[in-house]
Formats: sequence, C-alpha cells, structure tokens
Amino acid sequence: MLHPGLYEQVINNTLNSELSEVPEVRKSTAPIDTAEASKVLAQYLTDVVQKGLENVQDNGGGIEAQIQLANEIVSTIQTTTHKPNFALLGVDQRAEQLLALLQDNDPRLAAGKSAKEMVRPETSIAQSSLFTGAIHEPQMYTELKKEIVSADRIDMLVSFIKWSGLRLIMDELRQFTQNGGELRIITTSYMGATDVKAIEELRQLPNTKIKVSYDTKRTRLHAKTYVFYRNTGFTTAYVGSSNLSNAAISSGLEWNVKVTKKDLTETIDKIAATFESYWNSNEFEYYEEGQRERLIRALKAEKYSEINNIDIYTLDILPYSYQQEILDKLEAERTVRGYNRNLVVAATGTGKTVISALDYKRFCRQHPGQPCRLLFVAHREEILKQSMYTFRAVLKDANFGNLFVGSHKADSIDHLFISIQTFNSQDFTTKTDADFYDYIVVDEFHHAAAPTYQKLLVYYQPQILLGLTATPERMDGKNILDYFGGRIAAEIRLPEAIDRKLLCPFQYFGVTDTVDLSSLKWRTGGYDKNELSNLYTFSGLVAERRADLVVNSILKYVTDINEVKGLGFCVSIEHARFMADYFNAHGVPSMALTGDSPDEERNAAKQRLVSGEIRFIFVVDIYNEGVDIPEVNTVLFLRPTESLTVFLQQLGRGLRMAENKECLTVLDFIGQANKKYNFEEKFAALLSNTTRSVSREIKEGFLSAPKGCYIQLEKIAARYVLDNICASYDRTSGLVARAASFTEDTGLPLTLGNLLDYYHLDPRAIYSKKLCFGRLCVRAGMVSDFTEPLEETMTRAFMRFSVVDSRRWIRFLLNLLPRLDNTDFAALSPAEQRMLQMFYVTVWGKAAEHWDDESVLDNLYTLSDSPTLLGELQTLLRYQYSRIDFIDEPVDVGFDCPLDLHCTYTRDQLLVALDFLKPATVREGVKWLPDKNLDVLFVTLNKADKDYSPTTMYKDYSINESLFHWQSQSTTAENSATGQRYIHHREKGNRMLLFVREFKTDSRFGGAAAYTYLGTVNYVKHDGSRPMNITWKLDCPIPAKFLKRTNKLVIG
Repeated sequence: MLHPGLYEQVINNTLNSELSEVPEVRKSTAPIDTAEASKVLAQYLTDVVQKGLENVQDNGGGIEAQIQLANEIVSTIQTTTHKPNFALLGVDQRAEQLLALLQDNDPRLAAGKSAKEMVRPETSIAQSSLFTGAIHEPQMYTELKKEIVSADRIDMLVSFIKWSGLRLIMDELRQFTQNGGELRIITTSYMGATDVKAIEELRQLPNTKIKVSYDTKRTRLHAKTYVFYRNTGFTTAYVGSSNLSNAAISSGLEWNVKVTKKDLTETIDKIAATFESYWNSNEFEYYEEGQRERLIRALKAEKYSEINNIDIYTLDILPYSYQQEILDKLEAERTVRGYNRNLVVAATGTGKTVISALDYKRFCRQHPGQPCRLLFVAHREEILKQSMYTFRAVLKDANFGNLFVGSHKADSIDHLFISIQTFNSQDFTTKTDADFYDYIVVDEFHHAAAPTYQKLLVYYQPQILLGLTATPERMDGKNILDYFGGRIAAEIRLPEAIDRKLLCPFQYFGVTDTVDLSSLKWRTGGYDKNELSNLYTFSGLVAERRADLVVNSILKYVTDINEVKGLGFCVSIEHARFMADYFNAHGVPSMALTGDSPDEERNAAKQRLVSGEIRFIFVVDIYNEGVDIPEVNTVLFLRPTESLTVFLQQLGRGLRMAENKECLTVLDFIGQANKKYNFEEKFAALLSNTTRSVSREIKEGFLSAPKGCYIQLEKIAARYVLDNICASYDRTSGLVARAASFTEDTGLPLTLGNLLDYYHLDPRAIYSKKLCFGRLCVRAGMVSDFTEPLEETMTRAFMRFSVVDSRRWIRFLLNLLPRLDNTDFAALSPAEQRMLQMFYVTVWGKAAEHWDDESVLDNLYTLSDSPTLLGELQTLLRYQYSRIDFIDEPVDVGFDCPLDLHCTYTRDQLLVALDFLKPATVREGVKWLPDKNLDVLFVTLNKADKDYSPTTMYKDYSINESLFHWQSQSTTAENSATGQRYIHHREKGNRMLLFVREFKTDSRFGGAAAYTYLGTVNYVKHDGSRPMNITWKLDCPIPAKFLKRTNKLVIG
C-alpha cells in the first residue's frame, strides 16, 4: 500500500499497477535522468538482489546457492553487453573476500608477520555507519587507531587538539608517519582550547604538515573530519562533532558518520575537495619550528573567563537504570534468599543515599498504614543534612525526618537522621526498644567495625538494615561483610559509574617496571610486605633506578607536570618517605603522609596539593581511607595490589568529579610478577564488556574500556600480564596449580564456591577446560582419584548448568537428585515431568520418550550411583542459586509450564519445557507450536560473529523497557498466513513468547549461548513486508540489568 508523501522510487511493475489507479493530480512522476540512470537503477537493484539472496537463504540455500544466483546475474549482464570482461566478475566458488595484501618486500614479512595479522577497523571499510557513543559500538578512538595504521595518507580537520586526546592515538600516528605515510592537519586557536604540547608533538613527526588559523574571529572552524586514504580504493572518513580531545573521541554525546568511498563515492570526493580548498587558503598558515610562542600568545588571547558548569548529581524522583538495577538486586536478596541485612557498595559520588531513599520508599509502599520508622546514621553533620534533603525529595515530603546532631534537636524520633556521636552520647539504646526502627541505614559502613558502632548494630533488630560504603575492605583487616552474611548485595561497577558520568574517566598506562618480583616471597594472599618495602626502598641502585623510572614516566604521560595533583600508593611508610624525598630532590615538590600523621597535617597536605604548592602526596595503602581529595588528577600504583577491592578503592580516590578535571591519569608499574598474582581480575574490573576475555582485550587494545577511558600497556608490561594470565587461567595447568595451593594461599578450604569467589571466576572457566571440579581436585593432589562412567557426559552438562538461574527448577532438582533411584518418574506432576525433561536433555542431549524406557532409567540410575559427580552437580546448583540477583515469576502460557520470567535457558531446555521433544530439528528463528497456540521467537541480537555489526544488530532490539522491535524472516509478507497470525494473535487466541540472547555463541567460553525469557508480548504495529518490522509490547518490562544489553541504542 502506497502512503502519501515524498518518494524517489524507481517505478516497478507492482508500483505501476497501483499508480495506474491514482489520478494524475495526486501523483508526480519524472523520467530517470540519463546521466544518473546507472546509479539510480543500480541502487534499486541492490535492494532487489539482496532480497533475492535472503530468499534463497531462507529457503535452505547455503552460500553456494547464493553465489550461483549472483553469477547468473553477472552472466546475464555479460550476455546483454557482449563484453567478455564481465565474465571475469563472477564470484569464485570458494566464497571468500580479499581482506589484505602485503608487498613482497614488506618489512612485516621479515618479522614473521602475515597479511592475516594486518590491523583493520572493527567497522566495515566498505559500508558507511554512524557512531553515537552507544555502549555496544566501538569507541571512536579505538577505530581511529586502526584506521591510522591501515591508511596510506591522512587528512585531519578539527577546531582544536587536546593532548589528552592526541596521546590516545600518538603511537599510531608516529608509526604511520615513520613508515612514510603523509599526515596533514588543519586546526585553529579557537577558544584557546588547543594544547601547545599537542601541536609541538605533532610537529616533530616526520612527513607531517600542520596549518593553523590564528584569526578565529574570521575563521570559525567547527567542522571535524578525519580522512584515511587507501590506495586500494577503500578510503574512509569520519565526519561529525568530535574534536581531537579525550572526551570527544572516547565519550560524550558525539555523533560521527563514517563515510566509505565504496558506498558514498561522491561524499568522499567532496570531503577531499573541500579539505584541499581549506589547505590552499591563506586563512590557514603553516605551523613550523619557531612558531611556538606565537601559538601560545594566540591561545591566551582566545581564552576568556567563564564559570564552567560541571555535571553534578541531580536528583530525580524516578530511579535511573543503574539505580533500578541495584534496587532489583536488593529485592532479590530479600525475596530469594531472605537476607534483610544488605550492603551496597558504590564509589563516592555515585548517589548511594538516593538508592537508600528509593529503597525506603519501596519499603513504605510494601507496608501501607504502618509507621515505617527510619534511623539514618552517619558520622558527619553535612552527610546527615544532605541525606535528609535527599529523602524529602524522593518521598515528596518537605517535612520528612528530623536531624539530631550538633545543635539540632529532634522533635520526633520516628524518622531520625542522627550522628553516631549523638547516638552514643544520648545512650539511645536505653530509650527505644530493639525493634522500634523498621528500617536502619548506616552510611559509610566501613566505619561500623569501630567500637562506637557496636552498640547500635548489636542492639537493634530492624526489618531491614542497609549499609552503604565505597570501601568495603577496611585497612585494619576487620571484615564488615560479617554483618551481612559475608555478601555484598549490590554494587555499582566502576565502568558503569564512569559510563553514567558519575565518575571521572581515566587513562590507564601500564608502565614496564624495572623490578622483578617473580621470585619474591609469597605469603597468604600476597607478597611479603617487608621484602617489597626493602626492594623498593633500601636496595640502593635498584630502588633509585625504579624511582627514576617513575619520574620519567610521569613526564612522558601527563600533559603538564605543573598541573598535576597526584597520589602515590606505596607499600610502607619507609617507601612513601623514600618516594617523597626522591621527588623533592628531582624538582617535583611532594610529601608523604602516614597513619601517624595528625589531622592538621592531613588537612594542610590537602590544601597544599589543591593549591599547587606540592604535586604529589605519597601514602601507604593501609592508610588510603583518610585521603579524599576530588581534585586528584593523577594516581601512581607504586606497588602491586593483591586485593581487587583495595585496588578499586585506591583508583576511586582519583575518580571524583572536580571542576576543570578532564580525566584521571593512572600510572601502574607492572613488572614480572609471582605466578600467583592475579592480573586478570584487576583488568576485568576496569572493563565494560564482561563477555570477552582479558587476554583478548589486551591483544585487541582494550576495546571494552568504559566510555572516555583508555587503557594502554607498554609492550613488555603487556607480555608480563599475558604470560601471567595464560599460566593462571587460560591453561588447565594454571587452574590445577591454583587449586593445589588454594588453602595455603587463602586460608580457606578448597571448595567449588570458594575457588570461584576468591578468584572471581565463572564456573565455565573450569568446565570449558573439559574437566570437572572433582577431576581438578584430583589433579591438584587434594583428593583421591575416582572412576565414574558418566564423567565425560556430566562435565559437558556442567557447562550448561553453569547458566541456570531458575529458582523453581533448581529447587526441584536439589529435591530430586538425592533420591533419583527411589522416584516414580511417571508419577510426577506434569510441570515436574517437564522440569525432568529439561534436566534430561541438558545432560544427555535428547528428550526422554517415556519415563519407563530402560535406557532412560539406566542413565538416571547410573548418575545416582556416581557420588562425586552427583555431589558436584548439587554443589553447582546451590552456587548458581546463591548468584541469582533478580526475582523470577511464572508466565501464563495456557498450561503448567516451568519456564519462569527473566530466567536463562538453552534452546533445547525451553523447547522440551513447551512439550516439543525434538528440539534439534528447530533451526529457524521462530517456532510455531499449533497444539499449544504458541509462537516462540528466538532472537539473537548480534547475528554476525563480530561484536559490532551495524548490518545486523539493528534488526532486533528493545526500544525501551516495554517495547521490542523485531524483524521477521525475509519471506514473511504482511498478508501471508504467518504475517496475519502475528498481527492478529490475540483474536486467534495465540500467545507470542520472546526469548533473547546477545550473541549466537559464547565468545569467552565457547558453545551456543543461552536465551533469556522476556515473557509474553503483544502486537502493537508493523511496517514493511518481506520482512515485516514488528513492534511488540512486553507484558512485563525488561529489568534494568537486561535492558543495557537489549537496547543497542543506549548511550553511557
């Protein structure tokens, strides 16, 4: 059906038939311009041919059938044109694309490299695409790095150049120009924003020419373009809003179109012509040696005084998605596990108080008509005031709460914001019953291990105790997790907080250390601190050489040493003093703070650092709680930090937002480490994408760094880290070694749960090695050998059980497994039999035809007689249960179906749960079950093997938490029986079930990825036909934890 409006459509036979019935006055047509005919018709045929090829594929044709059709088209052209050259354009039967070619004298060949190893961008160099800063697309700077090293000539046009942005791509530009590549750059002194250091660094590159406009009143250059010319014809250009600064090319709401010559030839030609006209204009002058002072004067003249509005946390009554995710996890802790003492961990500045107010608001909704008495405890008056105002805003009650601190006296104690000092001085426990308060919040809970908090925590028995902290690991070794059953209920991961602009982005540089730690003594949980201190402080030339490396690395990586406000984390008081003395002796004013430093000295140190009187404060890691200076813009890790928690706490000291603070520079000095040192968990904690291995991230340049952040390891440091990870986890021998020394290293008994939790491992890290935990323990010499015939079968099954997260199914299995040899399976209820089928297909790969079948019973009884494997399965299921962080619920599908909302299932599991017992026969993305009146939609969001594919990833995605865009198979027409079934499913009494996964295969552990059940959906609208683009409305909104994966358009 034709819609009124504008077109530029070639009229085909179908369209002509429709138009013949439309009066002339209602339509406007025009002949195809002869000069443009080939372009217009080719563009039209592209769509026709693509649909034809998709039709071949949908009808079961493989790549060979598609090539045959393509070659028939080429043959037709050759026959029509009588040009024999067209015959040479037929597609080769091998179905390959040429991706790279090296010259026969390329130096990379001499280094043992091949064309397969040539660096190429993540996004296509033949198809144009758009960068919007969305989470699921590559970061702009990572693409620029790969474009640079694969180009033959580069032109850049930007308003200003910041060193923070340039240094992200400087190594690649240096490599490019040293290899003979020609670089031309046009920029301006606009707003005084350009860094002189950046221009000077560029000037020193070979084969580089720079032109600058100093007259920005006349030349208000706002264009931002990066052009990468390739002699192969695959030229690309980025046009958009990103200047060459850290924020612009790695975060921010910047839009940039990547244009390719292959599909937008005319646009590339225009970009080249426009750049050439600018380059030859007298408004732009060559920047050459000796012009530094002129540039400095021009930049100073451009600067003007203006108050910079920094992003401050603004309160919204409705929770943001990251807050909702934490609220969901808190509810799961209470509902799933019955834990009502909950700890929330989040960095300072991320709005922990808001989360507590939103959680309390929900608590009030759940207890209508009750007083819901609140006690909010903190140790400083300003925290209490701010917290009370936050609660008032969330609750929309300007009179809520009373302050009881300092000179403030409370009229009522029902909703009280009280300091711990006042609580103790007023002897509050004698004035209230133990259950008087329903909901207690303790802010900065890491203080709670102090004696002043003991009376409060021991006496009161509230319905909910909520602890808030940025630093769960106390430096005095006391464990605050004991108050919360050893669990952290929820935390805002560092990458998420940065993506949400709650924390400052970082640029992390892993510097190759000169000190070898591989043979240093390793005690429980880490290096011997005395030996570390002696090595870093008293080892004479070794210590001096290392300190010199630290100073030189700072000068290499920071923009301006005079702007540095830095913290250096040391291993001991002696080490801190040594570093301060060394820095002072080398012209970098610094001081050391220790646990013995009085408050006056600490406060004075902060003022001296902020004012610029000193550049660095060196502190001992056992003292880092006392240092809170938002202005810190540089952090030095001067000793290996074994505790992930301490590492993140120390890093967090520099991530506070502050005025004029663009990013945090992090220098981590990485030497050869003890094989027990855990690099993997440290880098995993810094990355947004947890589906990729750290090894892969290192090799590919940390593509998953948070928006605005950059991680770079120097060459030898990268090798140290990769070798360590490979020896620890990537190889079976590494896991065996970890298991063998686990109790000695940690002080904990070797159990599956302890091993996984201590090393932050996914169970699949073990099972993907094709060994079970029992076999791992045998190889480690920790238990006696065992022989059970199902070991190979169960080890494969353990991989699939490692993603199970359905409470109902886990409880059923934990109840059934101990009595497998004493159960009448045929007597189980229909729902239980379906759950048993799910179990059977998970272990043996096919459904059971009958529960009295001899081979089926033999399999189940053999498992019952396998105590080691059966015990491990139960342990794994209990572990999976302990990790559930959402609340599932049954879904009404017209019969007693055991599939629960938002749980994860393999294709086979979910199909047998729907009584379809031949799941292996299902290949398509939709399965119609007529006997159940169910359409089952299997959606893979990223259909390509690559992490990012603009060609396929925007066909199926969530529009928001309640709407989902889905594209049917290419053959499904809106007027077909299938199309009509989708549109009118409610009238026909059919239900649509939506199962979604992000990727086809698990890129980290291998195997087919499982699906998350998003429940039933209802038709809203559609457009198009063959394929149909349908918008579904979900009956239950998508939880925040899934939304960031299903909504590919989300930013930050």
